[in-house]
Amino acid sequence: MMQLQGDYARDGYALVRRLCAPETCNALLQQLQADMLSQGAVRRLMRHPNLLQREAVEIYGFHYPPLLSFLWGLTPSIATALGMDLLPSYSYFRIYREGDVCRVHSDRYACEVSLSLTLDYSDGVPWPLELAGVASEPSALVEEGFGDQPYQAIAMEPGDGVLYQGVNRRHGRITPNPNAWSAHLFCHWVRRGGVYADHAFDGQASMTRPVNFQLEGA
Repeated sequence: MMQLQGDYARDGYALVRRLCAPETCNALLQQLQADMLSQGAVRRLMRHPNLLQREAVEIYGFHYPPLLSFLWGLTPSIATALGMDLLPSYSYFRIYREGDVCRVHSDRYACEVSLSLTLDYSDGVPWPLELAGVASEPSALVEEGFGDQPYQAIAMEPGDGVLYQGVNRRHGRITPNPNAWSAHLFCHWVRRGGVYADHAFDGQASMTRPVNFQLEGA
């Protein structure tokens, strides 16, 4: 059973134990691995964003339907847990390697409500997500650490996640990854009718255009 630990509204983040069964996380990783190997896609999936010191395998959910389905499927549970009316924006998958860090940053507007879900660690060593102890204004600033700002390190087992206010709560992984690799899924939402509502579905789908399945000649 999913267990929410902490006060998201008060603190800006909360730990979610047992959000997904480890077996489900493993099945998703097996599917990802099979698809990447069958398509020879590993090299093409390597990216080097300014948050990382080197390249990492990254997959955007709208480019890989299983990740998108995972995001949409989680939406009712997350909305209920937080007592919010949420719409999904996007999901993202990343594999970190040993010694990797993720620099401290704020997320873009599509990440009003964010989830960092741990799928698995190669060596079973929990690698914490660090979050600022106070809220801040949206910013594109990327830093090596939190400076004098207080922060909290939250460790997760496979299937655990951290919900946090991605736009207003700076975060990162400043402790080097102790595992040979670790796999993580990031899911993001916005509040329906909220200040960032126009970022729902990350601009990949219209919320007003009707769908018409009538086929010519059918």
